[in-house]
Amino acid sequence: MQPARPRRHLPPERVVTWVAMAGFMGTGKSRIGWELSRRLQLTFIDTDRVIERVSGMRIADVFEFYGESVFRDYETEVVRRCVRLDEVVVSTGGGTIMRPENRALLKARGPVVVLSASPETVYRRTRRHRRPLLEQGDPLERIRQLMADRQAAYDEVASIRVSTDGRDSADVVEEIVAALVAWKEQQEA
Repeated sequence: MQPARPRRHLPPERVVTWVAMAGFMGTGKSRIGWELSRRLQLTFIDTDRVIERVSGMRIADVFEFYGESVFRDYETEVVRRCVRLDEVVVSTGGGTIMRPENRALLKARGPVVVLSASPETVYRRTRRHRRPLLEQGDPLERIRQLMADRQAAYDEVASIRVSTDGRDSADVVEEIVAALVAWKEQQEA
């Protein structure tokens, strides 16, 4: 009789070995995702940065020269690759969840943390950056419209929901870690 293999135990700070961050632009997915990856001792992947490396262009330029649909194709390919990885925190673009395939892939791999913030907070956080989807008309009104258009998709994919409005990133990360512990316990029950 062979001895039982020791079970691999995660360090207490590594509650999960894979997590995705989703939410509207300016909700803190990249910042919070990076800090969460440090807290969980996981590698951080920002899908927008991967797209920029693969395309050799900034996101705004991909939108300008090739259009949103080509950008979304890049995004889907990156999501397909990320769900096959382990020991990562993946920060997705704000519109990634609009494609049913992306929602299905992320939800199946899970957990998915959806960050939220008020339209005013998002506007304050994004107004100095070039955001192709906000370049037409009143940016604050466009934010409200896009948020409303995307809300059902965010709700569908969310394992955990956290507001970042007026909060320190360290507090948000600790709330996410506690929610991940509860999520994992629920999955194992």
